[in-house]
Parts: sequence; structure tokens; C-alpha cells
Amino acid sequence: MISNIAELIADRIGTMPASERRAAQTLIAFYPMIGLKTVAEFSAAAGVSSPTILRFVARLGFQNYPEFQSSLQDELAAQLQSPATRTLNPPSPGGGTVSPMLEATLDNMRETFRHLSDKQLADIAARLADRRGKTFLIGGRFTDPLARYMAAHLAIIQPDVFHLAGQESMWRDRLIDMGKRDVLVIFDIRRYQDSLLRFAEKAHQRGVQIVLFTDQWLSPIARLARHVIAGRTAVPSAWDSSAALFVVAETLIVAVTRQLEAEGAKRIREMESLR
Repeated sequence: MISNIAELIADRIGTMPASERRAAQTLIAFYPMIGLKTVAEFSAAAGVSSPTILRFVARLGFQNYPEFQSSLQDELAAQLQSPATRTLNPPSPGGGTVSPMLEATLDNMRETFRHLSDKQLADIAARLADRRGKTFLIGGRFTDPLARYMAAHLAIIQPDVFHLAGQESMWRDRLIDMGKRDVLVIFDIRRYQDSLLRFAEKAHQRGVQIVLFTDQWLSPIARLARHVIAGRTAVPSAWDSSAALFVVAETLIVAVTRQLEAEGAKRIREMESLR
């Protein structure tokens, strides 16, 4: 699979000098639109020089700025695809139903974890295991089952874990309980949900740390998130697949459980005694 620009940045940002990191962070914060502006506009937004933008683009493997912008335009077109558009895609060569879907899903998992560092996963797990704050989880129309699944597991091993369900007005009511020590885990893949963005903005204003599970094209919530997990979701179907994000969620559940091993075991024993 060809890496998209957000994945290239994740792979290479550790080797970038400070000025290029600012360019990378600006692009991620306003992905992909800032990269579709002129070099001068991009450099002004990032607070760096125009030559820095060109060096940043070259570090990502592009020959020139137009080639970089062409790649971003292709990503934007893919991001805006609807299920109706994707049903028009021709079937994979070789026929069959199971094999192309299975292979694409396995490729998505491999690519997702290839661009996830052990440090990033450890940092997120440590934050989710921090007992000083509360954890809230929420998802979109098709991804909320992942939020509910993750919340159900985390709530067994630690208190103050809440899945936010129901109408948007009910989510907003919970903002009163959110503060700087708390974490909000959001699942949002294309086509991105405006109500989740509005909610994330309100939570961000209250100092809540946001962990975002999204796709390779990046939800607009990425600019507000402390941690971004960009999973591969495209498969030969009218529908995107959340399988890779599900496996990342399960990986984090395991990591948090290990960090809270003693407390979690005690809590489980007490739960069992109450049944």
C-alpha cells in the first residue's frame, strides 16, 4: 500500500528539524487544506520560511510542491467519497467475495500498526490508566459500537469510565463534568460527523485531552487531539471497515489492563462477589 501524507509525517517527524516539525504540525492541524494553498501561504501559517516548506515536502519524498499538492488532492477526493460512489468501483480481479475483502482487511491492520509507534501506544495507554481523571468515549454513526466496546472493558478495571450515547444535547450536558485531568476518546471516520467536531471543540476548550481514532485522511478533530490514531479503513466495498481501529482499541485495552493489573484484579473480584 502507498502511504498517504499523514502516515509519511508520522514515520518521519522524529528526524525533522524543529522548523520542519512546525510545518508538519501545521499541516496535520489543518489537514489537508493548508497544503493546498501556496507555498507562501503555507509558510505564513506555519511561521516558517518558504524554503523550509519545500525542504519539508522533499523530506516526505516529493520531487516538488505541485507533486505534493496533487497527492493531497487525490486524498481529498477519496475522503469525500460516499458509499454510493464506492459502489461504482469495479470488483477486484480474480472474482470471489471473501478473499479480496479479507486481504484488504489484513493489509489495513498491517499498515495501521506499521505507522503506530510503541511509544505512542504506551503514551495513550498510560493516559487511559491514569486514575486521577475520568475517561469518556464516543463515536459516530458507524463507529460508536467501538467506543461502547472499549468503554465496557475499561469500566471493569477502573472507575469513572463513561460511554456517551444518545442525542448530541445529552453529550453536551456531560461537558460540565469534564476538565483538564480527563480524557475524551473519539472515533470518527469519513464522512466526518459535524456533531462530533462541535463536541470536541467544546471539550478542548475545557482542557480535556482528546484521543482520536480516525482514518488515513484524518478527521478535522485531529487539530484538537493530543493523540491521533490514523487507521486504514478502505476495503473493496461501499462501506469502510473499522476492523483495524477495533484491533488498536483491543491492543490498548490489553495495555491498560496490564498497567492496572492489581487494581483491576481487585475490582473484578469485588464485581464477581456482587453478582
